[in-house]
Amino acid sequence: MIEAVAIGFADYVSRGGLTMHACAILPQHVHMVVARHRLPIEKVADQLRAAATRALNQAGCHPLEGYVDRQGRTPKPWADGQWKVYLDQTADIIRAINYVEQNPEKEGRPRQSFPFVTPFPV
Repeated sequence: MIEAVAIGFADYVSRGGLTMHACAILPQHVHMVVARHRLPIEKVADQLRAAATRALNQAGCHPLEGYVDRQGRTPKPWADGQWKVYLDQTADIIRAINYVEQNPEKEGRPRQSFPFVTPFPV
């Protein structure tokens, strides 16, 4: 599922002109650091979730694939809303990037590297 979510994120990063400086995709949550975008961050999050959901469906690994609502739709695997912090100081951005990059190790997983992540210019 992590690979499918990454494919979805890569699609939106490319199509949406989004700059992502860090990303960690874990089984229960995602961390990322994104640059300011033309859309509000809430809309960016919606677009990333939608792209990831499409990729999960295409890969046949949507975690709620066997469940449907009254309209015959598969429920979304994402929580409503998001936790967001706005950073404007370089030191804070670098600290957030380091946190995201190290996050998989906190769960006993290897660090992740995604081609859609753009290094932060220091």
